[in-house]
Amino acid sequence: MQFKTFMLSLTVFSFFANGLAQHAPKGNLFIIGGGDRPAAMMKKMVEAARFRPGDYIAILTMSSANPDTSFFYIKEDLHPHCSNAISKLHFTKTNVNNRLMLDSLKKARLIFITGGVQSRFMDVVLNTPVFEAIHQAYQMGATIAGTSAGAAVMSKEMITGSQIRADTLYDGSFDRIEKGNVEIKPGLGLMTNAIIDQHFIVRSRYNRLLTILAQYPEKTGIGIDEATAILVNGNEAEVVGESQVIVVRSPQHVKAINGKIVSFKNANLGIYTDGEKFKL
Repeated sequence: MQFKTFMLSLTVFSFFANGLAQHAPKGNLFIIGGGDRPAAMMKKMVEAARFRPGDYIAILTMSSANPDTSFFYIKEDLHPHCSNAISKLHFTKTNVNNRLMLDSLKKARLIFITGGVQSRFMDVVLNTPVFEAIHQAYQMGATIAGTSAGAAVMSKEMITGSQIRADTLYDGSFDRIEKGNVEIKPGLGLMTNAIIDQHFIVRSRYNRLLTILAQYPEKTGIGIDEATAILVNGNEAEVVGESQVIVVRSPQHVKAINGKIVSFKNANLGIYTDGEKFKL
């Protein structure tokens, strides 16, 4: 009886393990913290895409207040490193069901999400065929890349850039580590076990990420500085670029004093530079 039970358990485990393997994305993520895009970093992104004959790049510009300008500069940064066709796809609430555009998005080998305002991007994309098309491309082997706002949208829990104090919503610097002070909205969910913050070191966003870590202690908080990126393959990330990536995780004894001021102990902190890798 014990042997039969063991074999049944093994069969069930194998079924779920195989199912997970089949659904693991074939693509990767290239997440840039914003700022300058060094040539070596862009070359690494192009190499990660593993272009085949006929493959092309789709630039999603919905985050930007000036889509044409954003497209122009990203295209200029890509040209020295590849000869593949580059197209702009700017979805709005009126064309999210456009089959031709969606088909182009699903078949792109590299999808690049520009900077701007991450909430502007997700307001168009969330719960639409565009969201599904990005995930389908990722599943089929595409590299999904983004900078600044395009980095923030990668997480399931997306930092909007706003903080909440009392009953009023404010933008600006995060001057406290306080429960519920960081506004979170749904992102693309290409990363489900980590939350991304961008422009991290140059803008001293430590308070924001520590607040997030206290709110989601089971997640890994990743702060990516400017001119720096992480290349994510499966459960591993490699740092690419000129500055650093801060990784914080596993806080212990998380609590909020008087319902507000956050307290926790013994979180793990790592600082990573170009070429170094860490597990997610």
